[in-house]
Amino acid sequence: MALAIRLSRGGAKKRPYYRIVVADSRSPRDGRFIEKVGTYNPLLAKDSPERVKLDADRIGHWLSVGAQPSDRVLRFLDAAGIRERQARNNPQKAEPGEKAKERAEARTAKEAEAAEAAARPKEEAEAVVAEEVEAATSEPTAEEEQVAEAAAEQTPPTEAEEVAAEQAPADTADQPAEEPAAEAAATEADAGEVSEQSEATDQGESAEAPAEGSDETAPPTEGSPESAETAEKAE
Repeated sequence: MALAIRLSRGGAKKRPYYRIVVADSRSPRDGRFIEKVGTYNPLLAKDSPERVKLDADRIGHWLSVGAQPSDRVLRFLDAAGIRERQARNNPQKAEPGEKAKERAEARTAKEAEAAEAAARPKEEAEAVVAEEVEAATSEPTAEEEQVAEAAAEQTPPTEAEEVAAEQAPADTADQPAEEPAAEAAATEADAGEVSEQSEATDQGESAEAPAEGSDETAPPTEGSPESAETAEKAE
């Protein structure tokens, strides 16, 4: 028969009280036991001497006959100096189980989906902004050029543009005005020549003798005998 030195719970609800007993390892926790060798009251302070009470002589006897203390009882024995407890090393104690790992993976997947769903509106907004920037930096279409020209025509000219516009027509008006002036001068010269020729022709005709059958005589010229006679008669 395997003997164990362990705790047997007693007391009321939420007010536990334990007995340290020697019992068969196959017996229930609160069932039949062989001998009571101590008590444990967790409601008392840790520095209280009444918290743990041990019967060292009887515990030593049962240990000598092969009784195995539980971990909690072995801690009490180590603190009392009855039996030394070896430190345990369980590196996998903090490692979660399979179900805990599955829950963690499901939680991680949900968080990733939520992050993707939250990032979609940002990506869409960034895409819209990028399209607007590309449209603004791209070359304007024919319609946009027409709209820009119409807007430029509707906008009032600046002072510099007005001054440039006033100077430009004056320069352009001076250039074509030279040709008509030259043409007018040439026309006047031709008209003068024609008038001189006509005057010369009239004088030549008047100097010629009168036509036959006419009673008119040519006027006497200066220095001729006829002019002298005419002057004497007049006197």
